[in-house]
Amino acid sequence: MTREAILVLEDGTTYHGHSFGAEDSIHGEVVFNTSMVGYQEMLTDPSYAGQIVVPTYPLIGNYGINKDDYESRKIQVRGFVVREECLEPNHYLSSGTLGQFLKEYNIPGIYGVDTRAITRRLRTSGVMMGIITNDKTPEQALAELKTLPRYGSEDFVRQVTTDAPYQWKPEPASPKKSKQSLCKVVALDCGLKYNILRILSRLGCEVTAVPCTTPPQDILNMKPDGIMLSPGPGDPELLDYAVETVKQLMGKKPIMGICLGSQLIARAFGAKTFKLKFGHRGGNHPVRDLDTGRVYITAQNHGYAVDPDTLKNGLEVSHINLNDDTVEGLRHRELPIFAIQYHSEASPGPWDNVYMFDKFMEMIKEAK
Repeated sequence: MTREAILVLEDGTTYHGHSFGAEDSIHGEVVFNTSMVGYQEMLTDPSYAGQIVVPTYPLIGNYGINKDDYESRKIQVRGFVVREECLEPNHYLSSGTLGQFLKEYNIPGIYGVDTRAITRRLRTSGVMMGIITNDKTPEQALAELKTLPRYGSEDFVRQVTTDAPYQWKPEPASPKKSKQSLCKVVALDCGLKYNILRILSRLGCEVTAVPCTTPPQDILNMKPDGIMLSPGPGDPELLDYAVETVKQLMGKKPIMGICLGSQLIARAFGAKTFKLKFGHRGGNHPVRDLDTGRVYITAQNHGYAVDPDTLKNGLEVSHINLNDDTVEGLRHRELPIFAIQYHSEASPGPWDNVYMFDKFMEMIKEAK
């Protein structure tokens, strides 16, 4: 038997369901993701820190949990909301169920709710704070929610970054890798996904991840050939310390930014960012390359965007989102710097944009 649970949004809307995972109360910003698969990658993506995630696909957990699909060392979401939880997953790599996975990391979930109704509410009203609970009335939950900190007031990057520098264990040698000379890349971990490290390693890079507070001179002392600014959670306006680091690295080494990394680059050049109504989260977002006119289907996970009207100091737009015309890519006219707002490393999502890492490798080669 499972306990009844509720999800209460800050506008008072209440959804009744059943508890799974950890039986606890939790609050966070409620967001939806439109990917049909990839729930383990979603759960372990550090960019979801502080958020309650609602997959729009109805059946979740059908292929279980495995050791290969972690995108960080643990589950990062605050809570998980699904229409139907699969109790009997079927996959040869599966080592457990979704419910067991949530319970292992003490993450509350709720199932049996109308996730499409939640999605429509968020698309209409915008993302909002919410609370999952199984021991409070809707009135009590709403009253408590009003006393809790809002998502945009917390620096989640400091919560998810690595505690100390570490070197990523190289992938097994491959014919493609053996033909390439090694290069050194330092990744500033603002919420780094493991698949970024996996791809760089396969391309022949020796990759070291460092905490988000690492002084720029310490990064340069590692003598990297290139610097990766990772994705991550939260409002970029709270990250002045990371923006200052980027300022001091600009022009000294080739730099690639992904998602939050793109916003850090924009702010380092004096641009502003703003919060989107309900964000871009899923594996099906169309993006146009302004140089070629080609459209790519991209994986995305962000709630903030760069204001194109504030770009200056040589930074310009390279890609746009075809759904809402927001900025999806940046490049500098003179310096070896470029950034994308979407996730070239996928996980979950299409692999159409892995070529961006090849572009980074070419930029490093030219600089060397």
